[in-house]
Amino acid sequence: MQRRIPLFTSEGVHDAEVTVHPFATGDGLGLTLTRYRRAPAGGAAPADAVLLVHGLTTSSDMFVMPEHDNLTAHLLDHGFTDVWALDHRMSNRFPYDLACHRFTLDDVALYDFPAAFAEVRAHLGAAPRLHVIAHCLGAVTFAMSLAAGLVTDVASAVVNSSALVLRPPLWSRCKLRVVPGLTEYVLGLPYLNPAWPQDAPFTRGRMIARLVSLFHPECRAPSCHMVSAMWGSGRPALYDHARMSPVTHDRIPDLFGATGVHYYRHIRAMVRAGRAVKYRPGDPAYRDLPDDYLEAASGITTPLLLTTGDRNRVMAASNPACQRELAARAPGLSRLRLFPGYGHQDVFMGKDSARDVFPHLTDFLAEHTG
Repeated sequence: MQRRIPLFTSEGVHDAEVTVHPFATGDGLGLTLTRYRRAPAGGAAPADAVLLVHGLTTSSDMFVMPEHDNLTAHLLDHGFTDVWALDHRMSNRFPYDLACHRFTLDDVALYDFPAAFAEVRAHLGAAPRLHVIAHCLGAVTFAMSLAAGLVTDVASAVVNSSALVLRPPLWSRCKLRVVPGLTEYVLGLPYLNPAWPQDAPFTRGRMIARLVSLFHPECRAPSCHMVSAMWGSGRPALYDHARMSPVTHDRIPDLFGATGVHYYRHIRAMVRAGRAVKYRPGDPAYRDLPDDYLEAASGITTPLLLTTGDRNRVMAASNPACQRELAARAPGLSRLRLFPGYGHQDVFMGKDSARDVFPHLTDFLAEHTG
């Protein structure tokens, strides 16, 4: 496949110093933070920093897409001149989802975020205020870590699509019940991969992709069909085609990676509970995490903006429901913003997101700057 845009590129961000900061988690995984920094204008004091957090199957690449104005560049252009992009264990830049693992969302909350925040603070120092913009299961696990008190001193946070309440559509719930066991124990595969259409003919992955495409007549891109099969309910499920650049649509195999199916089991447990809950209550390895994250959210003091597209076919009305719950537990700290005509992933990856979405995010962060 001839790529129009290089894999793992930072060319979408101009006039910034780019540095990569590897760090290790408490359970022994190597992760990375990428820092995009500009000097404050006119010798001003250092600006507040912003940490960007991707969801499952994606990576920090979703924030630096060169085919249109991306979130990192938008932040740098609008006064937030110190932007950090986290690649946690669910990133497609790492091999962790290409093996049979038993990671859960608890692992991300317990190990990845505290280590990432410690690494950022080691470079920032204690003075600059730190904001967070997080998406999908990155938003869920960040909210879990925040509710558990494992990350602190967050000036404000935007959590997109889902947080501490997960309410996917009915068809998604059906898939959550069947897919993990079917994939691992019947098909003998530890993960699902939108790049399977590129596999050799007659391999299992290629044949599964061809079967999936039979049910997705909405476009001619098999990787797009696979992403819809992996997440959400719809044709397509993660975004509206009209919201996406054709270049982005061609990049689906690069922007969305393999997904270890054990994460689905934890999501299924949360859907059954109606809220974010620990996967293995009573396991001493996770004693620093609450059994019920939503109940623990009463201790959150960080101002939160819960966002979602009003056509979200992955997490549906999860964030509207979560905002109601948070308003009852921590009055005045959260608000909700719906983006008309947007779905799940196109909130950040859409060709017009810089016009329709990003100003609302920067306005919220600006309310809580130092």
